[in-house]
Amino acid sequence: MRETQTGQNKQARIEAILALIPEGKVVSYGQVADLAGLPGRARLVGKVLRETDKVLPWHRVLGAGGKISLPRGSTGFDEQTGRLQQEGVPVIKGRVRMQEWQWQPDLAELLFLLPF
Repeated sequence: MRETQTGQNKQARIEAILALIPEGKVVSYGQVADLAGLPGRARLVGKVLRETDKVLPWHRVLGAGGKISLPRGSTGFDEQTGRLQQEGVPVIKGRVRMQEWQWQPDLAELLFLLPF
Protein backbone atom coordinates (compact mmCIF):
# COMPACT_ATOMS: atom_id res chain seq x y z
CA MET A 1 0.00 0.00 0.00
CA ARG A 2 1.28 3.44 -0.90
CA GLU A 3 1.92 5.81 2.00
CA THR A 4 0.07 9.11 1.68
CA GLN A 5 1.70 12.42 2.47
CA THR A 6 0.59 14.02 5.69
CA GLY A 7 -0.42 17.66 5.79
CA GLN A 8 2.70 18.39 7.82
CA ASN A 9 4.92 16.78 5.17
CA LYS A 10 3.24 18.86 2.44
CA GLN A 11 3.76 22.02 4.47
CA ALA A 12 7.44 21.18 5.02
CA ARG A 13 7.93 20.63 1.28
CA ILE A 14 6.34 23.96 0.44
CA GLU A 15 8.33 25.78 3.12
CA ALA A 16 11.56 24.23 1.81
CA ILE A 17 10.89 25.53 -1.70
CA LEU A 18 9.89 28.98 -0.44
CA ALA A 19 13.12 29.28 1.57
CA LEU A 20 15.16 28.72 -1.62
CA ILE A 21 13.68 31.53 -3.73
CA PRO A 22 16.59 33.90 -4.31
CA GLU A 23 16.46 37.64 -3.79
CA GLY A 24 15.44 39.45 -6.94
CA LYS A 25 13.45 36.49 -8.30
CA VAL A 26 9.76 35.60 -8.15
CA VAL A 27 7.64 32.47 -8.49
CA SER A 28 3.96 31.72 -8.86
CA TYR A 29 1.92 29.80 -6.31
CA GLY A 30 1.51 27.02 -8.87
CA GLN A 31 5.24 26.85 -9.53
CA VAL A 32 5.96 26.42 -5.81
CA ALA A 33 3.40 23.61 -5.66
CA ASP A 34 4.96 21.92 -8.70
CA LEU A 35 8.50 22.19 -7.31
CA ALA A 36 7.28 20.74 -4.00
CA GLY A 37 5.88 17.72 -5.83
CA LEU A 38 2.31 18.88 -5.31
CA PRO A 39 1.03 19.78 -8.79
CA GLY A 40 -2.32 21.53 -8.83
CA ARG A 41 -2.04 22.63 -5.20
CA ALA A 42 -1.42 26.37 -5.66
CA ARG A 43 -4.07 27.22 -3.07
CA LEU A 44 -2.29 25.04 -0.53
CA VAL A 45 0.82 27.20 -1.04
CA GLY A 46 -1.24 30.28 -0.17
CA LYS A 47 -2.61 28.55 2.92
CA VAL A 48 0.88 27.58 4.08
CA LEU A 49 2.09 31.15 3.60
CA ARG A 50 -0.83 32.48 5.66
CA GLU A 51 -0.44 29.97 8.47
CA THR A 52 3.30 29.35 8.83
CA ASP A 53 5.23 30.74 11.77
CA LYS A 54 8.49 30.65 9.78
CA VAL A 55 10.02 33.74 8.25
CA LEU A 56 9.81 33.07 4.51
CA PRO A 57 10.11 35.36 1.47
CA TRP A 58 6.34 35.51 0.94
CA HIS A 59 6.68 38.69 -1.10
CA ARG A 60 8.41 36.73 -3.91
CA VAL A 61 5.30 34.60 -4.54
CA LEU A 62 2.83 35.92 -7.10
CA GLY A 63 -0.38 34.82 -8.71
CA ALA A 64 -0.64 33.47 -12.21
CA GLY A 65 0.78 35.82 -14.79
CA GLY A 66 2.89 37.67 -12.23
CA LYS A 67 0.01 39.44 -10.49
CA ILE A 68 0.18 40.43 -6.85
CA SER A 69 -2.69 38.51 -5.28
CA LEU A 70 -3.39 40.87 -2.40
CA PRO A 71 -6.02 43.59 -2.86
CA ARG A 72 -4.64 46.70 -4.56
CA GLY A 73 -4.21 49.50 -2.04
CA SER A 74 -4.06 47.16 0.96
CA THR A 75 -1.16 47.28 3.41
CA GLY A 76 -0.01 43.85 2.21
CA PHE A 77 -0.12 44.89 -1.44
CA ASP A 78 1.97 47.98 -0.71
CA GLU A 79 4.43 46.00 1.42
CA GLN A 80 4.86 43.30 -1.24
CA THR A 81 5.36 45.91 -3.96
CA GLY A 82 7.90 47.77 -1.84
CA ARG A 83 9.88 44.66 -0.93
CA LEU A 84 10.05 43.50 -4.54
CA GLN A 85 11.16 46.92 -5.72
CA GLN A 86 13.85 47.02 -3.00
CA GLU A 87 15.19 43.79 -4.50
CA GLY A 88 15.27 45.37 -7.96
CA VAL A 89 12.12 43.66 -9.26
CA PRO A 90 9.93 46.21 -11.07
CA VAL A 91 6.23 46.08 -10.25
CA ILE A 92 4.05 47.82 -12.81
CA LYS A 93 0.32 48.11 -12.16
CA GLY A 94 0.50 45.28 -9.63
CA ARG A 95 2.34 42.89 -11.96
CA VAL A 96 5.84 41.56 -12.47
CA ARG A 97 7.07 40.38 -15.88
CA MET A 98 7.49 36.69 -15.07
CA GLN A 99 9.50 35.99 -18.22
CA GLU A 100 12.22 38.32 -16.89
CA TRP A 101 12.13 37.77 -13.14
CA GLN A 102 10.88 34.20 -12.59
CA TRP A 103 13.15 31.85 -10.68
CA GLN A 104 13.95 28.83 -12.83
CA PRO A 105 16.05 26.47 -10.69
CA ASP A 106 17.90 23.73 -12.50
CA LEU A 107 17.54 20.09 -11.52
CA ALA A 108 20.97 19.90 -9.87
CA GLU A 109 20.14 22.89 -7.69
CA LEU A 110 16.96 21.24 -6.46
CA LEU A 111 18.51 17.82 -5.93
CA PHE A 112 21.26 19.18 -3.71
CA LEU A 113 19.29 21.78 -1.79
CA LEU A 114 15.98 20.09 -1.01
CA PRO A 115 15.66 17.75 1.95
CA PHE A 116 13.18 15.44 0.17
